[in-house]
Amino acid sequence: MRFEQLEQFVALGQLRHFRQAAETTKISTSALTRSIQTLEDEVGYELVKRSTRSVKLTTEGELFLEYAQDTLSKLEETKKRLFKSVNGCASEKLVIGYTNNASAIVPISCGQFLAQYPHVKIEMQLQEQSELVRKLQLGEIDISVCSQAVNSIGNDIHLPDQLILFVAKSHPLANKNNLCKQDLNDYPMYSCFSQSKQIQTMLNEAVDGLNKTSSIKVGSIEQVMDGLCKSNHVAISSIEHASSVAENNNLLQLKTNKNLAHEQLIVQTSQQVTADDPINQLLSLIEKTALSINS
Repeated sequence: MRFEQLEQFVALGQLRHFRQAAETTKISTSALTRSIQTLEDEVGYELVKRSTRSVKLTTEGELFLEYAQDTLSKLEETKKRLFKSVNGCASEKLVIGYTNNASAIVPISCGQFLAQYPHVKIEMQLQEQSELVRKLQLGEIDISVCSQAVNSIGNDIHLPDQLILFVAKSHPLANKNNLCKQDLNDYPMYSCFSQSKQIQTMLNEAVDGLNKTSSIKVGSIEQVMDGLCKSNHVAISSIEHASSVAENNNLLQLKTNKNLAHEQLIVQTSQQVTADDPINQLLSLIEKTALSINS
């Protein structure tokens, strides 16, 4: 079992799509398929349920995903500790990537951080959000910072502006106000596949956040709309399909409360953080700077 196999499995576990995971790890789809099959042979369990529409991890696959993520995280931490033991703390470097809508936060935070830790080198990279996701997964950046608008449906369902929920007009939830996650428990979900990696990542994260991973069915917008008219499913898709939904007399987009729209700061790190680690202080400064700017 090689570390690159674990990286490939983690990419597949996060993206739930063979082609996207192959592109992320820079190998061919067939090579990724062979890698996963080799892992399954080595651990003695089926890790992935394959179909033409979606990729699902088995129960054993979910457990192995946790192991792989933990192993890779420990590997990166060990590499850092080895580097420090050879080169000393004077050569510490942090790479922070951020999107344009977080550009008012990151430079200020980094300036405050360098005043306290002048021996640490900071490299700032302005990137698209999809590129930040890729770089963070590969460990090419230590911190990812982006800000995006989020709307709330009820109190505990949060979706980016780029996504919509919709149902058949005959669905029990069609005219219900103040939806919450519990209202969705009894209804399976359709998801419209997106060619955009960024949108597909948002869809995957939203499905996980709604606890629908085990019941999800993925298809084209035509397949999803047809399926809704014949079932009690709830559907999620990118906003590019909003017009198609509006034009269909049998479908209804679930209303979002635009008054609850707000900017949500999303900060992620590829490192294991301890209380006395400088990176922990930088994360704290980013949060404080965001609060001061938005207050």
